[in-house]
Amino acid sequence: MAFTKTNKDLANSTSGYAYVNGLNMYYEIHGKGAPLVLIHGGGSTIETTFGRVLHSFAEKRQVIALELQGHGRTADIDRPETFEQDADDVAALLHYLKIANASFFGFSNGANTTMKIAMRHPELVQKIIVGSAFFKRDGMQPPFWDAMKDVTLKDMPQKLQEAYKKVAPHPTDLVKMFEKDKNRMVSFKDWMPADIQAINVPALIISGDEDVVRLEHAIELYRLLPQAKLVILPGAHGEYIGEIETRQDENFIAATILLIEKFLDER
Repeated sequence: MAFTKTNKDLANSTSGYAYVNGLNMYYEIHGKGAPLVLIHGGGSTIETTFGRVLHSFAEKRQVIALELQGHGRTADIDRPETFEQDADDVAALLHYLKIANASFFGFSNGANTTMKIAMRHPELVQKIIVGSAFFKRDGMQPPFWDAMKDVTLKDMPQKLQEAYKKVAPHPTDLVKMFEKDKNRMVSFKDWMPADIQAINVPALIISGDEDVVRLEHAIELYRLLPQAKLVILPGAHGEYIGEIETRQDENFIAATILLIEKFLDER
């Protein structure tokens, strides 16, 4: 079962659901042009991660934004969350939409999913933008893993909780989504450097100088990816795109958009 409905509030925009891999996945399409897929962070929605940048990208591109298993408008199903499964779900969505290949911009957990798409479905990938990504446990700031073991739903940012409840098909599933996100992180095992080196497409790595990802790790990722560029911007996790939990500086966000657009336009 799958359906598409037109969103009449936005020109050249549609939204709907696609039944992929047993999951009824929500997606939106905005604008026209070369496709750019946006993949949100953990515990997030399209709006909380990309609400400040999506429509700027859609001015000259076809933006495909989606919500992963158990997040936002995509209801959970009875299986664990993994970056590999998320990558396969996104790939299946593109096949459903008849999009042969695209560029991908993932933030945080969405950046890890983006790298897994490039590993598992290279035929779909033109370029990747990975924002605040990690591939090894020691890539995160030292307090991260100790804190992650003990977090509970009350530690989840209130704005993310509210955003989930606003759009989720089953708002009471918030705790289920939180626990699956937590378990994925707590059980994370390092990826092999050779798997990173096999991602042979143009890549733009973005990280903040006060990010949860260590600067040294962003540099290590840059050195492993064969066709990578690295940008370190001032600010916290996601501040460069105006993620909902961060300071909203329009000029700063506009500068990030210009950097990404330049990268996407390069031949």
